[in-house]
Amino acid sequence: CGIYAGDWDSYKDFAAVFDPIIQEYHGISADAKHTSDMDVSKLKGNVNPKAPVHSTRIRVGRNIDGFGLSAGITQQQRVDVEKLFKSASKKFSGDLAGDYYPLTGMDEKVRQQLVDDHFLFMSGDPNLKVGGMERDWPEGRGIFHNNEKTFLVWVNEEDQFRIISMQKGGDVKGVFERLVKAIDTVG
Repeated sequence: CGIYAGDWDSYKDFAAVFDPIIQEYHGISADAKHTSDMDVSKLKGNVNPKAPVHSTRIRVGRNIDGFGLSAGITQQQRVDVEKLFKSASKKFSGDLAGDYYPLTGMDEKVRQQLVDDHFLFMSGDPNLKVGGMERDWPEGRGIFHNNEKTFLVWVNEEDQFRIISMQKGGDVKGVFERLVKAIDTVG
C-alpha cells in the first residue's frame, strides 16, 4: 500500500493528503525542512576496520526538474532522461569510468552477468506496477556501472536516477566520497 506523486506540483496541490503520510512515515513534524548535506569533510571517524562488516552501500534517488516523476513520466520523457544520462555518464573518469547498459535490446550474456552481480533491477514489483511505473517496460531504462563495480546508476527504475556507491568492508567515508564525486561530476 502506498502513494506516489506524478510530479513535483503534486506535493503542493495535494499537500493535505501527502503531508500527513510523509510526516508519519518519517516521524517528522509538520514544520520540518528537508536538508541535504553532501559535505564529506563533516564525516568524522569511520567503522572500526576490525568490525565484521561485509559491505557498505549508500544510495540516493534523484529526479530532474521539469520531467514527470515515475508515476507521471511520459514515455518520451523517460527516453529523454535516458539520453541525458548517457551523455552525462561520458563525464565519468578514473574510478567512476564504466559503461551504460540499456535494458532495451540488452545482450543475454550482459543481462545474466548483471543478474549474477545482483545489479539488475527487474520488472514485476507489484507496487511499481500499480503505481504505473512499469509502463513501456523496458524502454528508456538501463544501468551504468563503473569498471570496479563499486558505483552504479539505475536509470528510470523508480526514481529517474538511483545512484549507488558501494564496496566491501566498512569504509563509509570512502563510499560516501565516491557518491558525492559522482553527483558533482554530472551536476
